Amino acid sequence: MALVNYAAREINCKIVYYGTGLGGKTTNLKYIHSQLAPTTRGELISLATETERTLFFDFLPLDLGEVQGFKTRFSLYTVPGQVEYNASRKLILNGVDGIIFVADSDVTRSKDNVDSLQNMIENLSEYNLTLDNIPWVLQYNKRDLATAMPVERLEKELNIRAVPSFEAIASEGLGVFATLKAISKLILNRLQ
Repeated sequence: MALVNYAAREINCKIVYYGTGLGGKTTNLKYIHSQLAPTTRGELISLATETERTLFFDFLPLDLGEVQGFKTRFSLYTVPGQVEYNASRKLILNGVDGIIFVADSDVTRSKDNVDSLQNMIENLSEYNLTLDNIPWVLQYNKRDLATAMPVERLEKELNIRAVPSFEAIASEGLGVFATLKAISKLILNRLQ
């Protein structure tokens, strides 16, 4: 739920990047951070473990202008992709305003993608949220891989609500801002 600070005339929204381990969630945030002027972004906080780059979250406050005289600020988080950190995944979803589900296009990650989406659905239910009542989009990352699944297969396996979906190569920035712009618009439209 967006936090509105009437005294500061500011709306704070939370976007969570969800998906499998090493699927590109942190890479998205690192690319966004590298492309923004320091005046519009905060510090990128990344906690690494031996087996994965993000243990709890990446947090990047992002200023995206004003809505009806209120300054909008988006905080971007990623969840850890590993199953053993499910409690952290669940906690990071608390107060979420929109989700970018980052799917790994590698054919060997098909089951991992489906399992991660199901895990997200289960964790959202802890906060009485469903995919029908929260803005979310899909990003099909790693489209440059020789082993990338056809988009049609990814759509069939993952796009169970016909939400906007985007092809991406996060390491090169392809599709990164298009995905962020789409979820931001969905969130802002709900706030209007």
